Amino acid sequence: MLKNDQLDSWDRDNFFHPSTHLAQHARGESPSRVIKTASGVHIEDRDGNRLLDAFAGLYCVNVGYGRPEIAEAIAAQAKELAYYHSYVGHGTEASITLSKMILDRAPANMSKVYFGLGGSDANETNVKLIWYYNNILGRPEKKKIISRWRGYHGSGLVTGSLTGLELFHKKFDLPLAQVLHTEAPYYFRRDDLDQSEEQFVAHCVAELEAMIEREGADTIAAFIGEPVLGTGGIVPPPAGYWPAIQAVLKKHDILLVADEVVTGFGRLGSMFGSDHYGLEADIITIAKGLTSAYAPLSGSIISDKVWKVLEQGTDENGPIGHGWTYSAHPIGAAAGVANLNLIDELNLIENAGSTGAYLQKTMREALGDHPNVGDIRGEGMLCAVEFVQDRDNRHFFDPTDKIGPQISASLLAQDSVIARAMPQGDILGFAPPFCLTRAEADSVVAATKRAVEAVLPG
Repeated sequence: MLKNDQLDSWDRDNFFHPSTHLAQHARGESPSRVIKTASGVHIEDRDGNRLLDAFAGLYCVNVGYGRPEIAEAIAAQAKELAYYHSYVGHGTEASITLSKMILDRAPANMSKVYFGLGGSDANETNVKLIWYYNNILGRPEKKKIISRWRGYHGSGLVTGSLTGLELFHKKFDLPLAQVLHTEAPYYFRRDDLDQSEEQFVAHCVAELEAMIEREGADTIAAFIGEPVLGTGGIVPPPAGYWPAIQAVLKKHDILLVADEVVTGFGRLGSMFGSDHYGLEADIITIAKGLTSAYAPLSGSIISDKVWKVLEQGTDENGPIGHGWTYSAHPIGAAAGVANLNLIDELNLIENAGSTGAYLQKTMREALGDHPNVGDIRGEGMLCAVEFVQDRDNRHFFDPTDKIGPQISASLLAQDSVIARAMPQGDILGFAPPFCLTRAEADSVVAATKRAVEAVLPG
């Protein structure tokens, strides 16, 4: 096997990688992989290793790799107009068209789309707009944002605060004071094993109500949540969770932000997670699936209710003081238009639902009886396997054993399949491209079974 020594050296000497053990990487103690090409659900590195990417990059290459339709749209846009800003009413054919396409697919109460580059900046935008909204309404104290433990909403200052995972807070002086965290809707990890799903939902609601009572509803502006918890463990909500939570928010006049960076544009087998679970959001965050990561682009979909107040604010105060240089970048917008067209033309949302359900079913059949498999769960083209030391008493492994990372590494080494060892638990996550076939799903499940048995013989 060839070794890219020069690139490997340049990588370790020059490249600051996100979410990486920096010291180990710089010393050459962890692998460096240079990706060269990709097609469908497979990627290939410069050494010729072909890998089945069962996590779609970072839940984002939804249409699959190597789609010429999107590449050609990007090239055509770059040749015609590579860039112009979107300040003071400027637009491009691509950005205007994509705005309409998004709103044609979004829930009926949505009004406008603000574009950014990634999910983190979209949620930063959302918080700024929520604070602006309450200032315009004469409620300067109504500014706190409630998130959930194990939620993921970005890596910035506010968005890293919204994220409810220790790794994103530790030594960063986060979370900021205006962010609160409530119970995660994670039924498998409930404290009281005797609780039914219905009782656990009632517990989550009681915890939220108690927090609002302690803080004062007049200080709380919004609640943010992913329709399905993503990086926190790929956890679908228990039955009845979202209707019960929304009832509390409406009672206390608290806005709902649905973070659909992972679930938007089809990953659950529905266009939006908000449709899937009946959420009536005031703002929807979008990113990954908007372009299938062929170009950076994110968005904040703003409801009629919020938009009317933003309009009022500019009538009273002049132009809104918010914007990014690359907002509605025409190359990203062109990628988005081509991506959404492709999703429709190839019926990829339907396949995400049906093949995703098949993946979950076959994973349960293959691993459901393993003594160290505590839970197999998922929705649409999302699946997770959670490992425990003792399934009968739900005793977890010591985190220092790194069981999840060991299984992920074995899966890659033995069968060249990429899955993700999720943080804060021994959880193996799958989020394949929507074009995954049943035969490819069978390969993923068989490889996962071999990896689990190699690390946990049972």
